[in-house]
Amino acid sequence: MRETTLRDVADLAGVSPRTVSNVVNGYAKVTPATRAKVEQAIAQLGYRPNVLARNLANGRSGQIAVVVPYLDTPYFAELLQAIIPAARKGGYNVLIDQTDGDPRHEGELIGRGSRGFLFDGMIISPLGLSQDDLAVRDSTLPLVVLGERRSDGVFDHVGIDDVAASRDAVDHLISLGRRRIAAIGDQPYPTGEAAQRRTEGFREAHASAGLPVDESLIIGTPRFNRIDGATAMAALLDRDDPPDAVFCYSDLVASGAIHTLLARGVRVPEDVAIIGYDDIEDGRYGRPTISTISPDKKAIAQMAVERLIMRIGSREPVAGVELLARHRLIARQSTLGGAAMT
Repeated sequence: MRETTLRDVADLAGVSPRTVSNVVNGYAKVTPATRAKVEQAIAQLGYRPNVLARNLANGRSGQIAVVVPYLDTPYFAELLQAIIPAARKGGYNVLIDQTDGDPRHEGELIGRGSRGFLFDGMIISPLGLSQDDLAVRDSTLPLVVLGERRSDGVFDHVGIDDVAASRDAVDHLISLGRRRIAAIGDQPYPTGEAAQRRTEGFREAHASAGLPVDESLIIGTPRFNRIDGATAMAALLDRDDPPDAVFCYSDLVASGAIHTLLARGVRVPEDVAIIGYDDIEDGRYGRPTISTISPDKKAIAQMAVERLIMRIGSREPVAGVELLARHRLIARQSTLGGAAMT
């Protein structure tokens, strides 16, 4: 069966192929009556525009790349679920890549000549690249950076205020009367900005409450995974003076910490209160449910896609901007006890 062409639609509607093209591409200079005739013909014939051919004619692929460190991390999986429909709504398909935090691979992706006809722009959450690495990227690549990076005007960045969010998490623990508060997830190396900003918020909350920070209660981890939380929590429990609360730098870390606490017969939150970060779905259904910082993932996805599409369509250099989505604290059973079911 022959595929319906733009000429077929034009013949049925009694207009020129150029008029059909104008309707398909959303050009304004078409009368409502003509537009209605063309749209009726499109529906009747089941015409589907050749988007790939149209994009290639414009020197574009119609695809954007979304690059994350790990696909098996729930936060990134949930973020991708928000980015993909936002991109489709904007007329783009999404190519997904996992870097495993490899700086060489991340560097190649943002380097000169990496695109070819594969994608028109990139949304990336870099783990292996430092701020300086991002500054020397291919300047012709439309790029939006996610995660805890400061744009410094060099690239567009979308995220939340991690310092304020972390401060909110620790303020919550302090408001419950907890005084020996530990932190699990610090990463004091050049590419550990996410952890460093959360540690900064941890310190600010203590300072605001007039509480000293016990440096030995700040535990570093290589990643924000369950095993990292479980191992760090075991070390904290082995102390002569264990904490009465823990701020975990992800919900996965919190999940691992809770596993260790319950295995040791420690009650959560009666003996040790736990708060996480990211508001992943698993945190809402375990026992106890996990108190957390909830970033607005849909807003992050929408802002990132909209900014990238603007970059792709822009012919003039534009300074990078910092776009912040809202966050909120959600208190659940791991800090409030059995009655908290949100």
